[in-house]
Amino acid sequence: MTAVLIEYLAPIMFGSLVVFLLLGYPVAFALAALGLFFGFIGIELGLLTPNLLQALPQRVFGIMSNDTLLAIPFFTFMGLILERSGMAEDLLDTIGQLFGPLRGGLACAVVFVGALLAATTGVVAASVISMGLISLPIMLRYGYDRRLATGVIAASGTLAQIIPPSLVLIVMADQLGRSVGDMYEGAIIPGLMLSALYAGYIMLVTVIRPKHAPALPLEAITIREGSGRIGYTSLAVVVAFGIIAAVVLTHYAGMRPIWATTAAALGVYALAVLDHFLRIGVLSRLGRQVVLVMMPPLALIFLVLGTIFLGIATPTEGGAMGATGALLMALANRRLDWSLLKQAMNTTAKLSSFVIFILIGATVFSLTFRGVNGDLWVEHLLTGMPGGVIGFLVVVNALVFLLAFFLDFFELAFIVVPLLGPVAEKLGIDLIWFGVLLAVNMQTSFMHPPFGFALFYLRSVAPAREFIDRVTGKATAGVTTMQIYWGAVPFVCIQVVMVAIVIAFPQLVTGGLTKGPVQDIDKIQIEVPPPAQYEDPAVPEFK
Repeated sequence: MTAVLIEYLAPIMFGSLVVFLLLGYPVAFALAALGLFFGFIGIELGLLTPNLLQALPQRVFGIMSNDTLLAIPFFTFMGLILERSGMAEDLLDTIGQLFGPLRGGLACAVVFVGALLAATTGVVAASVISMGLISLPIMLRYGYDRRLATGVIAASGTLAQIIPPSLVLIVMADQLGRSVGDMYEGAIIPGLMLSALYAGYIMLVTVIRPKHAPALPLEAITIREGSGRIGYTSLAVVVAFGIIAAVVLTHYAGMRPIWATTAAALGVYALAVLDHFLRIGVLSRLGRQVVLVMMPPLALIFLVLGTIFLGIATPTEGGAMGATGALLMALANRRLDWSLLKQAMNTTAKLSSFVIFILIGATVFSLTFRGVNGDLWVEHLLTGMPGGVIGFLVVVNALVFLLAFFLDFFELAFIVVPLLGPVAEKLGIDLIWFGVLLAVNMQTSFMHPPFGFALFYLRSVAPAREFIDRVTGKATAGVTTMQIYWGAVPFVCIQVVMVAIVIAFPQLVTGGLTKGPVQDIDKIQIEVPPPAQYEDPAVPEFK
């Protein structure tokens, strides 16, 4: 019996963790308790020495002194301040007015704003709740299908987990031992592509079932000229002017594309500000509103991500600048007060403590798990799969997809990723690409019925019973929980398709990474100069 227990202690330990999590025990405490319990068993069985557990204090201190993890509270605080400063409300109102006259335009506006909020807030709860409170009543008012409306809001909110500055990418980079900046660069294109797939699905729905996503009636468009025109022409002219200016600055002034784009955008913003205050009439009301509302978050995105990608700032420094920029934006909107600061700081402290406690528990668990050769058991299990690398990727992604029904992304990142990373590296898989792939997969954990957190966030703000619409005064049916669940299903399928696309086209991730010059070691020649000859009269040949 003892021999069997020694041989199978690692799988028993992993199975016990799954059982405890399914029973609903807190993840951090379950990890730490099981790590210590099986550590003592391993010592009694002679698999471990007591000295192994003496490494725990040093590991915990290493977690607390990890500079990379400082980015988590910074980005969380930035997102909470922006969400409470009214930025999401202004964006949704303006972009909704811009796309509203198009069939399915309001749903596309939600996707667009969801991507912008993801690039500024990085917090799923803030994005889903904001869009649920602001956009869902409008969609219900004008006849959107409830499943489509709830699905697109929940899915757009989860973009915050794949579009930088995502919290899960910070954790993923830390667990895989890779740069957060590289992880951010690799995730940009897949994140934008996933947004495009969402918008493409909405367009497909408008073709197949046009009544599910109608255009807003003219009376719903409030940003219009005195003649009743919406004013798309001047907006198109200004956008074209910005693009042309960026191209000219790049090709004729020799500026780097990112600086040329920034200069052109600032020029357009200055034009909109002058037009707003001096009433010179260059822009339509819609064009002026779009430019004035969109530029501050875009500037914040450049401040945070641009400085990280250019190597000017580390992710932690970028997060600090983002938090400062969010405070300035809230101050400029006259919405910064002590109540807002207190709420944001309390929530940031809770989330940061949650992450650190899980990480400490995962460290205790992984120390014992590796001590009983659990890493070798996982490696032999996964490398023995048929199909080589492709077989490994299929099995791993299927496993993560299934675990996402019961675990959230933090738990997956701290428990599963440290076991999979070494195996992937041994198989020659690029860990940045592997991390982004798993991040896209783990995004489904927010959308899985019945435990998806995005669905819970939306349920908390969606009207469950019949209500009186404040604009039309008519009785409107509420949204059922099953409608929210069914609305999420198509978008979960789109996320699975995105996983397949990243596997099929790895250059979507690796192509965006900054690479230094590659040197072929076979062509390196080392020339050693001959030893210097010194005339020494004591040596016969020099006489």
